[in-house]
Amino acid sequence: MRTHGAGFEGSTGDAALLHIQGSTLRMKTIVCFGIVLCSLCAAGEVLVRKPGERVLLHCGIPSFETYVEWRHGADMIFNKPKKTPPFQRKGNSAIVLRSKDYRETNLQISGLKEEDAGKFTCTVDGKSQEHTLLVVSVSADPPGELQVGEEASLQCGVRGHDSAAQQWKSPNGQKHPETVRIESVSLSDAGTWECLYSHEGVEYKESLVIKVKGPEAAAPTQKPESTPIHGSVPQYPPGVSQSPSVTSLLLGLRWWVWVAVGVGSLVVFLLVVLVTVLCKRIKRRKKRYLKMKMGRLPLQPKQYCQCERPAAAEKPRQGRRREKPKAPPPAANIET
Repeated sequence: MRTHGAGFEGSTGDAALLHIQGSTLRMKTIVCFGIVLCSLCAAGEVLVRKPGERVLLHCGIPSFETYVEWRHGADMIFNKPKKTPPFQRKGNSAIVLRSKDYRETNLQISGLKEEDAGKFTCTVDGKSQEHTLLVVSVSADPPGELQVGEEASLQCGVRGHDSAAQQWKSPNGQKHPETVRIESVSLSDAGTWECLYSHEGVEYKESLVIKVKGPEAAAPTQKPESTPIHGSVPQYPPGVSQSPSVTSLLLGLRWWVWVAVGVGSLVVFLLVVLVTVLCKRIKRRKKRYLKMKMGRLPLQPKQYCQCERPAAAEKPRQGRRREKPKAPPPAANIET
């Protein structure tokens, strides 16, 4: 009985020990998982842009209670406390002029330059988050469409990443250094070239399309046609028919030239006739108008020539004649 009891107690102790060890292991797993999540949150995001573009950096915290601050490396971009009205402090670096706050905690940068690449740190109420900006530029020299046989070079520049170098991948899959020099461009060089680089173990690529223009086909040379001399007949070897181009020549000119000359002459003749007819009509109308105008003018008295002679003496005025008094009636008549 004692032996059996001792065995039971030993098995119970082992089970408890295993339970404690399992709980400890789970706690360690949870703690490690939390640490990984925190490290991922603190690492922020990696943004890839080209020079001249615009980028928006999200802080990750939508609002703040005390202040928000953005830094580019060790240089401050701005520090904005939550006051009324807000008083924002800005740094002295060149990127400050092209930066502004966006929706309280975010940062917007326009007109990117290669020196803008690097680490950006956002601090909100004492909590920090770091972001990485990569500025990639790929180009070909000479730019534009390349000609077969000419010399060209491809450049790939990446600023802000932790990799030592980058490399090119040609359309046929071959790897080249970050600067490719092509001594003689061929049609096989046309296609999409990829600039490959890595950052924190993640592979990135930037594409560049190369167009190659083939050599122009040389135009076939034509033999000069001999113009037959007027009155002479060209000689042809036996078995060779007369060339139709020679038969179509008349006085050294092709048939379509004569057609053009004839049409042009006809047009000129018609224009001359039209101008002549118009001139005659205008003269007729002018004469008719002058006749009508002369017929409507009023008749004016004729002016005769007057000789210079002394004026005649003025006739004396005759006064008014006095009337004779009437004779008195006879006396006999008065007495009666």
